[in-house]
Amino acid sequence: MKQNYKTTNLAKGEVHVYDLNAAKLHAYQTNDPMNDEVLILEKNGSAVVIEAPCFTDNIVELTEYLNTLLIKIDAMLLSYHMAGGTFLPEVPVYATKVADEYGHSGGGKMLVDNFTGAFGKAFDASLHTVTNTIEAGPLKLAGFDLNIVPTQDAFDIEIPALGMVYMHMLGHDCHSIVGGAEHADALISQLKDLIERDFDFIMTSHYTPENLKDAQEKVDYLEAVKTIAASSPNAAAFKQAIKKKYPNYTGENYLDMTTGLFFPS
Repeated sequence: MKQNYKTTNLAKGEVHVYDLNAAKLHAYQTNDPMNDEVLILEKNGSAVVIEAPCFTDNIVELTEYLNTLLIKIDAMLLSYHMAGGTFLPEVPVYATKVADEYGHSGGGKMLVDNFTGAFGKAFDASLHTVTNTIEAGPLKLAGFDLNIVPTQDAFDIEIPALGMVYMHMLGHDCHSIVGGAEHADALISQLKDLIERDFDFIMTSHYTPENLKDAQEKVDYLEAVKTIAASSPNAAAFKQAIKKKYPNYTGENYLDMTTGLFFPS
């Protein structure tokens, strides 16, 4: 299913539209420096947005695109991306307490501060205000039956009826941010659980939708990262070994972050 979409090209990004029979998914590739992806699930004239764009030019063009759809945006689910506060400011924002804290005072806020320094006015550093605090478990928005699954920093979103799940990062041929062996084990456990439960459409906010084969490739990658880290004498050796094993992987900036987390200076 991940290959079955129609593309709408915009000035900077592009939208992949998936026909899910009773629903549609608009997966907006921002083409920004972080390769952010914004997901819009549409059903019967209503929609829920998952994550927000954070660069001003993306905010403008995605807003214009949504206006052409003539649909009502019922809610935004913001898990890891609280920046871009000027995007759809009138729409209710849903998040868990942990995600709210991560985005406003924790690691997410630290990233926003870093990106503000790196990109200046092109980056919208204003933060969305969470209007609706949600808990783990069932949640119905825009006609979709969702399941909120807490994570260490925020939350994932399952849509069992569509065999879909949203998680922050996967990227079967892209490096990921791995915060040490314990974090790698948690990701491996999560991905194996999704594979066992046959969630065959995996959405993330940094990559195009993926499937179970991609999830297994990521499990293998994470196992390799753990093994190489355990046998590497230092950060430089670790990074070199990973690049040698995965020469065609993108996202070297994520590998730099992983290296720093495994080998803090």
